[in-house]
Amino acid sequence: MRFLPNSDHDRAEMLARIGVDAITDLFSDIPARFRMEPGTIDLPPAMSEAAISRWFQTLAASNSSAATHRYFLGGGTYHHFIPAAVDYILSRGEFLTAYTPYQPEISQGTLQALFEFQTIIARLTGMEIANASMYDAATAVAEAALMARRVTRRSRIVLAESINPRYRQVCGNYLSRLAGETVTIPCPDYTTDIPALAAAVDDTTAAVIVQNPDFYGSLHDLQPLREACDHHKALLIVAFSDPTLFALIDPPGAMGADIAVGSGQALGIPMGYGGPHIGLFACKQRYMRQMPGRVCGLTQDADGKRGFVLTLSTREQHIRREKATSNICSNQGLMCLAATVYCALLGERGLRQVAITSVAALRKLCAQLPDGITVAGGNHLHEAVLLFPDAASRDRLLAEAEKAAIFAGIPLEKLQPGADPRALLVATTEMVESEDIDHLTRLMRTSLKG
Repeated sequence: MRFLPNSDHDRAEMLARIGVDAITDLFSDIPARFRMEPGTIDLPPAMSEAAISRWFQTLAASNSSAATHRYFLGGGTYHHFIPAAVDYILSRGEFLTAYTPYQPEISQGTLQALFEFQTIIARLTGMEIANASMYDAATAVAEAALMARRVTRRSRIVLAESINPRYRQVCGNYLSRLAGETVTIPCPDYTTDIPALAAAVDDTTAAVIVQNPDFYGSLHDLQPLREACDHHKALLIVAFSDPTLFALIDPPGAMGADIAVGSGQALGIPMGYGGPHIGLFACKQRYMRQMPGRVCGLTQDADGKRGFVLTLSTREQHIRREKATSNICSNQGLMCLAATVYCALLGERGLRQVAITSVAALRKLCAQLPDGITVAGGNHLHEAVLLFPDAASRDRLLAEAEKAAIFAGIPLEKLQPGADPRALLVATTEMVESEDIDHLTRLMRTSLKG
């Protein structure tokens, strides 16, 4: 809230102009029992600006973060290095105050940034078209399920249990008040059961949703799912959490996806206590008119000059309610810009190096695991579930790691209720150094001794 330096005389003049005697008259519609009288709030004495600043700095210093700890957390939010140029460009006034570009003639910078964002995401995911953009990965997954229902005119959705639990929860919430069946296929042993998913697809299925790499970090061949979807005329929706990996592995488009959805947080967006993040949404071009959100396009004006416009905007604010695909109204333009600048700075080679370094760090960690700790599933990239001999040894590690300023991983039951209490979800990125891995594995050996 900005500071308005009005004097008592200024306030009296404003009250006289609008015809009331006191500021409290402006709140007369609020019942008296809900109003607090001046002076009744127990506030500490006033502080100087310097003292307030020092107080907040002291509070901030008590926080633990990736800047103060060795970091092995993942689960959908990843600690990647963000070049300083990303924040610098975001702080420029023409972008910092960006809003929905209703008037293209005065929004060319914003529109071009969104157009470039779409191009980058389409290339990164191997899809034909991408929107700009979604709230986060969870709502993107949910909107993909709704889109598949519209495209196929069917109502049955099949989900793998190995999708990020938060994505599944939001998707289930979206679908809970709609007619139709939502089926979750169990994925035992911390890996996606591709044959069971393929077998669950039938002629009433609108789409099967699978995460690849899955929530447990395992990479899978989706060809059997693609064949099952083709046979039953269903859509294949592929979700993901860290798109930097697509610089190293086949992207969703190459996996046969009709729709690709996931998180763009890893592309130059800080973890930020869980947000704001950005949801990525891409699909085959023939489904574009059923895609939620908006699409920016490149055109020419009457003089033949290049220009950018909103080519497609299918939310309720722009078209009749019955024709709207969704009510995605958040302006994620700033997050789109961050992802665009990040990808432009790193380029294909830089993104590939990020992925290679992230994967190499997990391989080093797994190679140094002490006897007794195993890796669940297989074909891991930069994330995996570690299984300890018992819950006590895992919890001892977490306690000792906290003392040593290490975020050792996520107890799986925190994200997936009912999960094995021996399980620890760990992730590595290019920010993990060899000495970080050495330190963590030393603590693991200590924790196993009791």
